[in-house]
Amino acid sequence: MALWFRYAFQAIATTVAVLPKRGWALLRTEHPRFQCLRGVLLLTSSFLAFFSLKHMPVGEFTAIVMITPLVMTLLASLTLGEPVSVLRWVLVTGGFVGTLIIIRPGGERFSWAMLLPLGLVISNAWFQILTSRLARTEDPFTMHFYTGWVGTLLASLALPFFWTSLDSWMLWAGLCLMGVMATVGHFVMILAYARAPVSTLTPFLYAQIGFAMLGGWLAFSHVPDQWSMLGIGMIAVCGAAGAWLAVRESRVTIQPPES
Repeated sequence: MALWFRYAFQAIATTVAVLPKRGWALLRTEHPRFQCLRGVLLLTSSFLAFFSLKHMPVGEFTAIVMITPLVMTLLASLTLGEPVSVLRWVLVTGGFVGTLIIIRPGGERFSWAMLLPLGLVISNAWFQILTSRLARTEDPFTMHFYTGWVGTLLASLALPFFWTSLDSWMLWAGLCLMGVMATVGHFVMILAYARAPVSTLTPFLYAQIGFAMLGGWLAFSHVPDQWSMLGIGMIAVCGAAGAWLAVRESRVTIQPPES
């Protein structure tokens, strides 16, 4: 039900705001199959995220999902031909090691639920790569439109079996807030991928960890243990260094050649 509301909000808001201005040109795309595939990948990622959060804390879940930059960097190098420096590989690998410290395979706290985000990592990595490729030629509003409606239509198939009556205005407000934030965040992400390569944007994904830990503490009073904090710290340090490296590389790229 929550997934349906998240995508329905994006689909309806985009249609109401953009379709009257763009007309049927909004639906024009050179890659309809990739647009649909992108919607399926994002819905899959959202489903795995919701299901994972039913079994594990927000902070640890977000940190595990940070394996995604490692997969994205590999896919960007193999499929998009984007250059990736050795130092960037070292930083992303450091984030991967921090994630393994959080998971601790074979440890007492390890459970099957910690494997759920791995499916999310795979689907999300392909979603990000596909977004980067389509953003080069496709209209961002068209991408936003198709993603919202593909997710809405697929979620609608299951909605009758899971619909629940809500008697609290706070629950409705929460669903609306989730819809707004997801819609805005998704559109801004499309704009970012239209302006920068995947390897440059990837380090900024690490900022999610800090917000996730803060949200987990405020909403659920959850504080990660020492090992989790060590892993999260490694991921945060590597992410911050990667962000600094991205800014440095972009400055070098735009620097005019000497005459």
